[in-house]
Amino acid sequence: MSKNVDLYSSSYSNYSLETYRQIRLETYGEDYGQTSWVSTEESHEIPELLRLSSSSSVLEIGCGSGGYAVGLAKRIGCRVVGFEIDPSGVKTATALAEDEGVSDIATFEQHDASKQLPYEENSFDAIYSTDVMCHVPFRKQVLTKTRELLKTGGRFVFSDALVVAGVISNEEIATRSSVGMYFFSPPGVNEQLIQESGLKLLEARDTTENSALLSKRWHDAREKRREALVASEGNENFLGVQRFLECVHTLTSERRLLRFLYICEK
Repeated sequence: MSKNVDLYSSSYSNYSLETYRQIRLETYGEDYGQTSWVSTEESHEIPELLRLSSSSSVLEIGCGSGGYAVGLAKRIGCRVVGFEIDPSGVKTATALAEDEGVSDIATFEQHDASKQLPYEENSFDAIYSTDVMCHVPFRKQVLTKTRELLKTGGRFVFSDALVVAGVISNEEIATRSSVGMYFFSPPGVNEQLIQESGLKLLEARDTTENSALLSKRWHDAREKRREALVASEGNENFLGVQRFLECVHTLTSERRLLRFLYICEK
């Protein structure tokens, strides 16, 4: 069986290293500190889907190292609050906001999305979450809380990269889950939970191709920098991340595991 692998903490804590920046650029084409399956096209479309303006108040669930939230604050001028369960992500995000001169409108906090959140109801114009919901237990409660935090007419955009559509072995599940806690779901469950939470589903978009493409690029970009990454992560962890990325590519390219983007409204 696959051992636990450190993908997220090492990516967040090593955010500023040139090797990791090169890997992100080669994988995504742009550098937002990504550790997800969001294509550049999707990244550019999210503000439009959320209908953001300079007066918007935005919440990001699972902000990672904060690159995307900081980018939104710089480009649009909106106020962004991001929270992340990993302390190294919050630390990196806070430093990045300060470096980019947007710490007055982009702030970051450490919270667990499945726990009580310190935000008032009806306080955000938009909320988004990129490939994070599959890590979070009690999904219906999280969706319900998200609806409560949104202002009337506000939008919530999130993605789920673990929609099961075919036969997956126990070893494949273990490898795909080796980098953290995950919750797999069959097709239709997210749609059902969105409806039960009181949110209105505007669109469920199949974006599985993103996962298949980006996992291969990410794997290959890391492989080209094996020596530097082994020095940073250790050989065992380097190989574990590579196995994880190979598994993601296999499952998504064969469409046994799907990724969907959900656009919702209150």
